[in-house]
Order: sequence, then C-alpha cells, then structure tokens
Amino acid sequence: MRHVFVETNWEFAYAAPAHHKRLDAVELLDRARANEIRMHLPALCLTEARLPIMRKCQPRNEADAIRQFLSRARAERTVPPDKEMATREVLDRFERQVRSELRQLDDVLTSIHTEPGLELFPLNEHMLARAIELAQVDLWLEPFDQAILAAILGRAEGLRKQGETDLCFCEVDADLQPWDRRGNAKQLLTELYDEALIWVYGDFGMNAPERPETWPKL
Repeated sequence: MRHVFVETNWEFAYAAPAHHKRLDAVELLDRARANEIRMHLPALCLTEARLPIMRKCQPRNEADAIRQFLSRARAERTVPPDKEMATREVLDRFERQVRSELRQLDDVLTSIHTEPGLELFPLNEHMLARAIELAQVDLWLEPFDQAILAAILGRAEGLRKQGETDLCFCEVDADLQPWDRRGNAKQLLTELYDEALIWVYGDFGMNAPERPETWPKL
C-alpha cells in the first residue's frame, strides 16, 4: 500500500470553490476512497485551511477586475453592448455560485474527518520533540511548517516500524519542498526526507519529480 502524506495546501486545493479547486487534489482523495492509496493528514492542518480559502477565494477578487475592464471598454467602445451585458450576466452567475460554495465550506472541511482512506493524526510527544529539534537546524522554516515537517517525519517513522516503505509526500508549498525555485536540492531537507524514506512530489497527481524504480534504497 502506498502511503501519501498531505498538509494544508491539499485541503485548500480540495475544498476551495471551483475556480481555485485543483482536480489532482480531488482525484487523490478519490484514489484513497478506492483503497488504491492511504492518505495521512496532520490534524493541526484542519483549521488552517478555512481562513485562506475565505480570504483568497472571494468572487469579487476576480469579478471586479473584469467589470473594471468592461467599464473601460465601454468608454473606449472596444466591446459591443450585447457582449458586455452577456459578460456581466456570467460574472453575476459566477459570484452567486462561489458564494454558495463558500457557505458550504465548513461542511466540506468537516467531511474530511470521516473520509475513507484518509487518516487524521495528532502530534504526539515524539513529534513535538522533533519539531523543537528542527527549530535548531538551519531549515529557515516558520514554526507551523516545522510542526508539519515533524509530524510527517514522525508518522513516516511509525509506518516504517510497521514494515511500510512506500511513502511519499505531495507538497506544493515551496518552503517544504526539498528543492529550490531553480530545481537545486535543499541539502538538509533532502537528507531528512531521504532518511525517512519519503519521496516528495511537487503535485497531487504524483507525477513529478518522477520517482526512480529503485526507490527506496534500503
């Protein structure tokens, strides 16, 4: 069984309204429901996703920019009136749909608690101690990211003791990825993931970077 670690950015990508939702995040949970994989989400992530979704996914963020363009286009006569009206109707529909999805956000986040194939796990004493250790290393992580990393490493250790070796982490947050913007390895993070036998993907489809057939090198 492949064990897949995710964190808050998966929640955001899964629970956000349609214009910010990522299909690969939805498909990852579908695979867990079908018992193709087992997903693991630190419980401390559950409450972190709500505020960013509510803040970043408000429909006016996108709709008002287009309305401003239409107002300018009307003054410059570059968009016919019928097309302007049709566009404004679409924008109104878009706003109504997104507001409806945002009203359902709490229910969507709550449903994650009971999703088959997805395990929520709390930080235990060992993970908290590991987070303190990570704070002393030059990883340049924020405290919350240190806690997430400690949780993932601790969970991986527990799974390895059960004989599991097919471990991976779907991480789209650059801070916790073991490579920089140019694709160069972040040495300390790379060593931590390698020691934990965790292969890190930069997407939720587990496509890239491609995992070698010989992984893990036990």
